[in-house]
Amino acid sequence: MQFQKTQLDNGLEVIAEINKAAYSVSFGFFVNTGSRNETPEIAGVSHFLEHIVFKGTENRTAEEVNRYLDEMGADANAFTTEEQTVFFASLLPELLGDTVELFGDLLRPALRQDDFETEKQVILEEIRMYDDQPPFGADDKSRELFFAGHPLANSVLGTVESVSGLSIDQIRCYLEEQYCPENIVLIGTGRLDFDQFVQKAEQVCGHWKSKNTAAGKNESKFRCVRGHRGFHRIFKESAAQQYTLLLSDAPSAGDVDRFAAGMIANMIGDDVGSRLYWELVDSGVADSAELETNEFFDNGVFVTGLSSEPEYAEEVLCRTQKIYNETTQNCLTQEELDRSKNKILSRLVLANERPGGRLFSIGGEWTVHRQYRTIRQDLEEIRQITLDDVENVLKKYPLNDHLLVTVGPLEKFDPLF
Repeated sequence: MQFQKTQLDNGLEVIAEINKAAYSVSFGFFVNTGSRNETPEIAGVSHFLEHIVFKGTENRTAEEVNRYLDEMGADANAFTTEEQTVFFASLLPELLGDTVELFGDLLRPALRQDDFETEKQVILEEIRMYDDQPPFGADDKSRELFFAGHPLANSVLGTVESVSGLSIDQIRCYLEEQYCPENIVLIGTGRLDFDQFVQKAEQVCGHWKSKNTAAGKNESKFRCVRGHRGFHRIFKESAAQQYTLLLSDAPSAGDVDRFAAGMIANMIGDDVGSRLYWELVDSGVADSAELETNEFFDNGVFVTGLSSEPEYAEEVLCRTQKIYNETTQNCLTQEELDRSKNKILSRLVLANERPGGRLFSIGGEWTVHRQYRTIRQDLEEIRQITLDDVENVLKKYPLNDHLLVTVGPLEKFDPLF
């Protein structure tokens, strides 16, 4: 493996991990903007822009874009989070130059009025569908409550009201402000020639106008907060199951404790072979019971997701709280730690064997820490985690100190705090 990086005169960073033994190549434009950069008036604009980018440019129609990607056999897509918008593709090495050229063109979309109105209806339907499917928007609602008063409370999709009110001029302003070259990193992984990669980036993106500011990295937006606690019940008569979410504080993406936090989530709430699994799913009282950790630039959150038949919902919560109370008493074992290490190490290796997997590992590390880490470094970090590390993180971030949100047909629900 060989890592190389450079920066174009306009501020666009270009980095790559070169693997001459690979048979494919992956690349992505990582734009440092997401829902946390939005005001209430333009909530959902990052996600909206991600969609409309594929509607074409001054040089290409949407049909031409789709036809090209199909003919090239590229595995291409995009996604928006609270903190990033990423456009990526995996393909054959000989097609890299032309596809980078296409994506560079897409990041300067035509923004035609007809396309804007059509895509607005598509996104409004997506929002309504999200609210109408289990767990009925509970994830967005719980984050809004947990991070209330902080930009991380913003919904990636936005609301029906905010998206309905968006104008094409607001989209254009947001594009100009956030999609400036110094707010974007172009990352390549796999079998590629770095000099040619940079030359193509210069050809395609070198004319982008710099704003001399990192738009998405406004430090005033970044602050560590303690999540809100409390109990919230949302009545959904049409729901067949009761869905419960528990949110508690966790290490941020910049915290050295993040590796131990990931281990905790696996030991206690992996979808198979964890404490929650054996206690709730294997016993048949819950349909699902999982714990995960989400990391952001300045904050982190443990999220427990539970679903069951309504008549078992309170028992499921009671058993979960019992497990979480036990974790404050150093009850985890070395056997559980070793088993979780093997699972995490295996998944990490499998995910990073392909250039497509490496793309997101490198992108996540670079955009947060401005550093490159090899897969070997990540594996060693996991191997070095001790039971003391895990227990210390649980003391700092107790799972039984949480926000509780439940959605479903139950008109009464005892949180049993």
